[in-house]
Amino acid sequence: MITHGKNIKIFAGNSHPELAKQIANILGTAVGDAKVSTFSDGEISVDINETVRGMDVFIIQSTNNPVNDNLMELLIMIDAFKRASAERITAVIPYYGYARQDRKAKARDPITAKLVADILTAAGADRVLTMDLHAAQIQGYFNIPLDHLLGVPILAKYFIQKGFKEREDIVVVSPDLGSVTRARKFADKLHAPIAIIDKRRPKANVSEVMNIIGDVNGKIAILVDDMIDTAGTITNGAQALVDRGAKEVYACCTHAVLSGPAIERIRNSVIKELVMLNTIDLPKEKILDNFKILSIASVFAEAIRRIYEGVSVSKLFED
Repeated sequence: MITHGKNIKIFAGNSHPELAKQIANILGTAVGDAKVSTFSDGEISVDINETVRGMDVFIIQSTNNPVNDNLMELLIMIDAFKRASAERITAVIPYYGYARQDRKAKARDPITAKLVADILTAAGADRVLTMDLHAAQIQGYFNIPLDHLLGVPILAKYFIQKGFKEREDIVVVSPDLGSVTRARKFADKLHAPIAIIDKRRPKANVSEVMNIIGDVNGKIAILVDDMIDTAGTITNGAQALVDRGAKEVYACCTHAVLSGPAIERIRNSVIKELVMLNTIDLPKEKILDNFKILSIASVFAEAIRRIYEGVSVSKLFED
């Protein structure tokens, strides 16, 4: 796909090397020779074993758990490439950690999503490529170009291929008020109605279902969210849907964070299938039989190609 590949370099940190390989293969190149390791005291070391002078460098690194280690790896790699005279450095961050700290929810809260944006810029990143930020306004936290890809088209395509489009017994469900726009766009692709779970969150990572707005009785429900962390919201929502007459419940998300009790909750839930994108590299012990993992490699490869060739990326934003 890349015909003048001598000017492009794809590198990867330790968070998701397999995704980097997939993207590089699609682009007809190989992942660059760089080693990210740690000294005995835990400090991160970066060794770049090939020239990047004058190159267009793309660093693929999700900032999931261990969040701070992965973020520091990315920052140090950016600094190393900048000092090695790379022409342009794009931080490719499929999952952007700290995105949930996007505003002051109470007095004296930090806005860490903005802080991370500032640090990435200070380290030397010239551009950021990411997918499904938890809050869209984070795009405005950057003073450098940011391309924001969407997961809904990939997820919706899977359910369309399953034959769920234009069926009268399908309802798309938003697990909370914050995901209504995403659920509506997903529902538009399936030509299905939506329902909304109205909940309150007594404290962080704890949710309580309050009410369901919309008709789910006798329907196959598809819960749509941007991320699943401890899985309390999605599993409580799925149970509430079944309690109110839904005959089956599917769930899908872009980012499968799956921390703490998430795996046990999903294993014991009524969710028939959980569909996710591979923005985060899940260890094998966290993959259940009812998981379906879809690759984002092709859409990221196309975005990288367009950025590299200086053509419009806007087509990839369409959902």
